[in-house]
Amino acid sequence: MKKRVWINLVMAILVAGLFFTVSCAKKTIVSDATTIEDQEKIKAEADAKAEAERIAQQNLEDQRLNEKALTETKAMAAKNRFENQDIHFEYDSSDLSSMAKMVLKEKAAWLKTNYVSVTIEGHCDDRGTTEYNLALGERRASTAKSYLINLGVAASRLNTISYGEEQPIDSSATETAYRENRRAHFAIN
Repeated sequence: MKKRVWINLVMAILVAGLFFTVSCAKKTIVSDATTIEDQEKIKAEADAKAEAERIAQQNLEDQRLNEKALTETKAMAAKNRFENQDIHFEYDSSDLSSMAKMVLKEKAAWLKTNYVSVTIEGHCDDRGTTEYNLALGERRASTAKSYLINLGVAASRLNTISYGEEQPIDSSATETAYRENRRAHFAIN
């Protein structure tokens, strides 16, 4: 009988321990409504994050396109400036003025970054004979070419031609027109 008492006592302690363990355990109650709300909230957050990333990517792409357009615009403006900025000479001279040297330095810098061939055109006003003006125009073009070569531009990229008095910018017989016509013009080939 002692043995039976001990077994009943052990069984009673085990059952009491089991009830105590079960009653103290945390019970998680999940309702369907809470789960659906949480899922909708998570989906909305994910959608918002995806939209923010898409907007950020679009902004980066827009910025890249704007920078590319600005670079192309600057390059086109520099090219136009190169072609449309002539150097001018004094009457009956092929010497470069300080202003002409400054312009030629800008042109040399542009030529070093843009691999193109250029024809330097020598022009004169209409005073003097045709033969004399053709020779003077050639000297003016050659002087500009030599200066560019000294600044590091390859001679193979530079050609010269003289138009003498044949292609005036202004055909009137004024000192202003003569000054405009005594020039070297740069044409990209």
